[in-house]
Amino acid sequence: MGNLSQHLSVETEQFFHLQAALQQVQLRVDPQSAAIFELDAQDDLELNLPAGQGIEILVRNAQGKIQLPLLQLVSPNGIISIGTAVQTLEQLVQQDSVAQRLEYQLQKFKIAQTDLDVVLRVQHTEHVRFHAPEPLSVIVLNTGKNMQVDQQDAIDEVQVMIHKAKAQTEYLPAPLAQPIQEIRISKASAKTYRVKAGQWIQIIDVSGKQCSDFLAFDANALAQGQEIGLDAVATRTVLGHSTPSPGIHSRFYGTDMQALVEVVQDTVGRHDMFLTACSPKFYEDSGYFGHLSCTDNFNRILNPLGLTPKAAWPAINFFYNTQVESCGSISMDEPWSRAGDYILLRAHKDLLCASSACPDDIDPSNGWVPSDIHVRIYAESEQFLRSQLYRTHPEEMPRMTKQSGFHSRIAALTSHLVEYHGYWVADEYHGWGAKAEYLACRERVAMIDLTALRKFEITGPDAESFLQYMLTRNVRKLAIGEIVYSAICLETGGMLDDGTIFRLGENNFRWVCGDEYTGTWLKQKAQQLGYRVSIRHSSDQIHNVAVQGPKSRELLKQLIWTPEHQPNLEQLAWFHFTLGRLGNAQGIPVMVSRTGYTGELGFEVWCHPTHAEQVWDAIWSAGQAFEIAPMGFAALDMLRIEAGLIFAQHEFDAQTNPFEAGIGFTVPLKSKEEDFLGKQAMQNQTAQSRHKLVGLILEQNEAAEHGDLIYVDRYPVGVVTSATNSPLLKKQIALCRVAPQYASAETTLEVGKLDGQKKRLKAKVVNLPFYDPERTRVRA
Repeated sequence: MGNLSQHLSVETEQFFHLQAALQQVQLRVDPQSAAIFELDAQDDLELNLPAGQGIEILVRNAQGKIQLPLLQLVSPNGIISIGTAVQTLEQLVQQDSVAQRLEYQLQKFKIAQTDLDVVLRVQHTEHVRFHAPEPLSVIVLNTGKNMQVDQQDAIDEVQVMIHKAKAQTEYLPAPLAQPIQEIRISKASAKTYRVKAGQWIQIIDVSGKQCSDFLAFDANALAQGQEIGLDAVATRTVLGHSTPSPGIHSRFYGTDMQALVEVVQDTVGRHDMFLTACSPKFYEDSGYFGHLSCTDNFNRILNPLGLTPKAAWPAINFFYNTQVESCGSISMDEPWSRAGDYILLRAHKDLLCASSACPDDIDPSNGWVPSDIHVRIYAESEQFLRSQLYRTHPEEMPRMTKQSGFHSRIAALTSHLVEYHGYWVADEYHGWGAKAEYLACRERVAMIDLTALRKFEITGPDAESFLQYMLTRNVRKLAIGEIVYSAICLETGGMLDDGTIFRLGENNFRWVCGDEYTGTWLKQKAQQLGYRVSIRHSSDQIHNVAVQGPKSRELLKQLIWTPEHQPNLEQLAWFHFTLGRLGNAQGIPVMVSRTGYTGELGFEVWCHPTHAEQVWDAIWSAGQAFEIAPMGFAALDMLRIEAGLIFAQHEFDAQTNPFEAGIGFTVPLKSKEEDFLGKQAMQNQTAQSRHKLVGLILEQNEAAEHGDLIYVDRYPVGVVTSATNSPLLKKQIALCRVAPQYASAETTLEVGKLDGQKKRLKAKVVNLPFYDPERTRVRA
């Protein structure tokens, strides 16, 4: 049977590699950045630009000489001209952090200042395609000056597609820095390598869907005859987490409970730390006698180094797609990793490491086809940002977790940083903690970085009519300088997102929401429906800090200067914004809105990220007189639940409409006569049949959790969407969505724990919000 499997696996490998061959490579150029693309002979380079945005291009031949004419234009759209790199020079002359980052990229790509005198300029087109008659390096400059908060000319990302003349079966990404070791691990094999403390280990899946088992041993302990290796049980015990990931839960521990390596970047996010490396027993139990295993390979390469052979090596199985089901069983599926995905580790000690390219071809663990693994080692002097990479949509290249402009100030106050929607945010702060931060907001003033909110500039002759159709609110009623909170729904009535729409002019709007994909979806809809509207992603140009609490106005009015034609902080009405400067008429440009997510009087201060540190410092310094506290997301969650404010993937999702999410006030079915997305679906649902969002106060001091079912007798009638311990009520509280028959105040319900039948927590329905029912505080 083993011989038969080997014969079948060859044919299977040929088939799957044919199917997985890379004929098209989807990439991008980030805003205010440069990127280099290596083209083989006869490849095509396709660029998709935001409306009204231009780019600049440099071309090098195989010998490294700049030769613009070598890149042949295929689709003659727009204006392609040769001239000075005006946009790039405008960015460089700013001499700020954005300019410095671009300078670093140009140096990395070996582009001299004189090279910018003559470039290809692409303008007045949204699509252009070039052809490479010979191997070329194409440097795309997606550059331009900063956008200030009162402007809407943001540089958006450029989508790139490389059409390969010859399909590739693997993709090895460019090094993150200059490697000091390059190690290729052929399929169905393993290799050892040594790493010094502080050095970086990048393990790359070059073909996708390939498991790579990883071992690491304390090299100094080995020299003394002690075998101290990675231990999954020790790691889970110390972390309180199933598998390490960049951020708080990032370290792999050894059997001595000391950290050996730390996860710094991860482009996959699903690995295994429950099972051993594949072993002879695994294959024999499956009927494949004599099948090669990772354990065999590890024994072969480690035994000469003095390590005792094992029947099955306990290993970290990178790119291996396992998960623990609610019933406790461990399930497996094909790996999520794609060609070029990687995990980046940093060594905490001098290590002896071993990595495998797993030989398993009898189940989904390698997508049925073993392939190579590539390892790069970088010097300890290099620096790489922590990152959990994510994708806005499945086809795109992964995105790096970002740091906001306030990050340096936040990181100086706490190490409790968690990834939230593609940004590092503070969970809580050293010396304060969630409850103290909560109390500061309720009693005095607190500030929190909310940069992770996504911003989109929506302009053009059809901007108002487009938003009138896309949002549930009546946008036509908005005055310039006014803001309104709205849902944005699918045709089904389910909520895609919620957010606030700012009216900056007659046909000028700024949409601020939670999900980056919302902008992509808006662009698609505008194109499909034929609206003359420009939608630009401006999140990289506008960062914001919320200043919340009863003393927030008193604090900020000392700092914000406003011109005569703009309302000052005393005059600023709820859900309105003003434009001004920090300190005086010559200060940093800022926008201040009277908005927040706490249920308290509060404001948000919006600025360009290059000014973020100065804005933070000014607020923090002036706030000392008011006993200001920094605030993390743990405290924010307590505040927003007490205030009855909803959160994506908790109170709403694509299968929950605004009425069911508790924000029916955002849907004027009767007063908004014009059609809008989701209107018909919501009209088809009778008000009496809708599940309702209500509050629960639990009788016990045991906590409810998101996802717990709500019961009456044996059967569920609802679900807990969010829960917290309320410092205000000194009780456990929850938001929950229940059947309309059980939504009345004072109704007694039970929260089901375990399987819902083994344990129940008694609770009583209350009206929302728990805190300040008349919203007098936020309107103060």
